[in-house]
Amino acid sequence: MARKTIALSLFWRTFCLLALLLAGGVFAWVQTLRALEFEPRAVESAQQIAGLVNLSRAALQQADGINRVALVKSLGQQGAVRVTPREPGDRWEGFEVDRFTRRVARELRATLGEDAIVARSVNATSGMWVGFSIDGDAYWLQIDDNHTSPLTRSTWFVWIGIALLATLLGSVAIARLINRPLKQLSFAASRIREGDLDSRLDENTLTSEIREVNRGFNRMARELARVEEDRAVMLAGISHDLRTPLARLRLETEMSVSDDEAKRNMALDIDQLDAIIDKFMDYARPGDTEMRPVHVSQLIDREAAGFRDPAQIRIHSRVAIDLKVLADETELGRVFSNLFENARRYGRGTDTGVAEVTVSYARTGPWVVLTVRDNGPGVPPEKLSQLTTPFFRGDTARTAATGAGLGLAIVDKAMQRMGGSLELANAADGGLMAHLRLRRAP
Repeated sequence: MARKTIALSLFWRTFCLLALLLAGGVFAWVQTLRALEFEPRAVESAQQIAGLVNLSRAALQQADGINRVALVKSLGQQGAVRVTPREPGDRWEGFEVDRFTRRVARELRATLGEDAIVARSVNATSGMWVGFSIDGDAYWLQIDDNHTSPLTRSTWFVWIGIALLATLLGSVAIARLINRPLKQLSFAASRIREGDLDSRLDENTLTSEIREVNRGFNRMARELARVEEDRAVMLAGISHDLRTPLARLRLETEMSVSDDEAKRNMALDIDQLDAIIDKFMDYARPGDTEMRPVHVSQLIDREAAGFRDPAQIRIHSRVAIDLKVLADETELGRVFSNLFENARRYGRGTDTGVAEVTVSYARTGPWVVLTVRDNGPGVPPEKLSQLTTPFFRGDTARTAATGAGLGLAIVDKAMQRMGGSLELANAADGGLMAHLRLRRAP
């Protein structure tokens, strides 16, 4: 079973790759900054706490016994830093719970002495507690533990969020700048495909590779324009050079051939050659189209009027009178004419010998799907995709076929010029269906 893939435009592909690259860079820098910030912050916190302990110790040492009691009572009432006597029955929990607190405690003991006690709670009162002694008297120094903790997760999340937002905005800007020349190239190529051979790209851009691509594209566009001009001149010459001797042959046939049957057969052969020339001209016609609202029902009636022989083809239209599509009226008329002609030749019923053709429609959002169906034998499924190939006939045994094999190729090419599409399929109960997809007219 084929593996499903997600289709991404070049912009989104570039954006995702840049976003992943920059996000990975942000993550790496965050880890680096955390590692670099860890050691200095732990040492700084330990030094600040050690300084407070030394200041408190010095103040208590300078006071006599009576004043020391008053000083301890005064320090015990402070908010941020408190000094209280340490009782033998005090219950305390060790301060070391993670890598940061272990580093702070180790630095404090290195500064204050190995007998210093570092706790995170005393008698169920949390905080940063440091135990020290003065002349045999034991004390606790309590400070807020916010001063002895690394940066909180919320702080890191804020900075990471800002960095990721900047990453996304930067990725959008960079991807847009990278893809702008390619978008211009894609737009110019689509204009060339639609027949606008005057599209040109900037040949003075700063990027050397893009400059070379633009120059190559402009050379290609100029060559295509020249080829198109030569083709128009060649087609005009072919039309003149072939139709002039055909007209003379028709005149000589009418004047010189006395046998009526031979005269009629020669006239049919000349008409066939003239029709084949028309097919070649239609297929090689330049792609200029004039898109405007077209009344489909009126156009079908007009084209069907050209097929007057009910013994060969009968055309039934089920298209609403007010249905309009956005198309070139001449091109769309040529489309229906070729489809009717194809049905007349190859879509006749096996029981009646008459091609019963039905034209219906369906609206699907902004599109209209017109279906032309005959009641013939249909086409082998493996050959459906080849029917729009120039000079291909669905039944190779039809040696008596008088067409040039360009009818459905002309239809497919005309639909592309009008921004639509052609889809061929076999009907479930027999016959060939041609689905014409065109935009609805406002």
